[in-house]
Amino acid sequence: AFGASTGNAARALPAAVDIQPACLGLYCGRTVLSVNGSVETYGDCGVCPRGQRTDDNKICRECVGSPDRYDWLYLGFMAMLPLVLHWFFIEWYSGKKSSSALLQHLTALLECGVAAAVTLLLSDPVGSLHIRSCRVKKLSDWYTMLYNPSPDYITTVHCTHEAVYPLYTIVFIYYAFCLVLMMLLRPLLVKKIACGLGRSDRFKSIYAALYFFPILTVLQAVGGGLLYYAFPYIILVLSLVTLAVYMSASEVEFFKDLLVRKKRLVVLFSHWLLHAYGIISISKLDKLEQDLPLLALVPAPALFYLMTAKYTEPSRILSEGGNGH
Repeated sequence: AFGASTGNAARALPAAVDIQPACLGLYCGRTVLSVNGSVETYGDCGVCPRGQRTDDNKICRECVGSPDRYDWLYLGFMAMLPLVLHWFFIEWYSGKKSSSALLQHLTALLECGVAAAVTLLLSDPVGSLHIRSCRVKKLSDWYTMLYNPSPDYITTVHCTHEAVYPLYTIVFIYYAFCLVLMMLLRPLLVKKIACGLGRSDRFKSIYAALYFFPILTVLQAVGGGLLYYAFPYIILVLSLVTLAVYMSASEVEFFKDLLVRKKRLVVLFSHWLLHAYGIISISKLDKLEQDLPLLALVPAPALFYLMTAKYTEPSRILSEGGNGH
């Protein structure tokens, strides 16, 4: 009996020796050094390599999932931002008599489309339009640099890594390709076709892009996590505000005003597409029978404006106020 108990104690010793200290920090983990059958050997507690994040047992595991529908909608929103800004500044600086605006719009669309395709092809797995990713669990996943632990309040263990791989860095790569393609294609196009503009005005849309690309980069670096959760509501609010401003500035009062000028109709349909994108992003289309009818609300703001514009015309309000006195 004594020998059996001694043998059991001897077999229990290695398990006690293999116990490692707890891995502190919310995003610190141990990398898997080797795998021998079902036995894994782990390294020291620290930062996980790129493309991995910690599991519930503080072990760094490779991201093998794929982005869900909401993740793709977020990436689509971040991809649309430079394109919409390109179109806005091209329209702003082209002038009413310039015939080059349409070609510049198409060129901006080509630049952003090629940049998006190249970015996806270069992402892991390389050569495929599919990407592997880690699932976003909470807001802090976007800001791992804020959760580096200090066990002794002196030494900081740096565990900053991309826990939302690759939703954070893929946007920077896309913006870099957009900027490079713009610098390669747009100046040659504008120089050839922008004959209706002055020499100093024809490149202003390109100069504007050199300003808003750094702004978008800082916005993603600082507020990427906030944008991830708030972008559907941002789309809805901005599309409503810009539609109202455009209609009031263009003095659109009746449906015939939209039919006379096709450009206004294109702007209206563009805003409707943004409304639909925002509604789809909020609902995620999890239940089609409940979410699809919400798309019928897309034309509601424009129809409400057109039906009530004649009652809110400033000249009419002033004239009725004068008659009242």
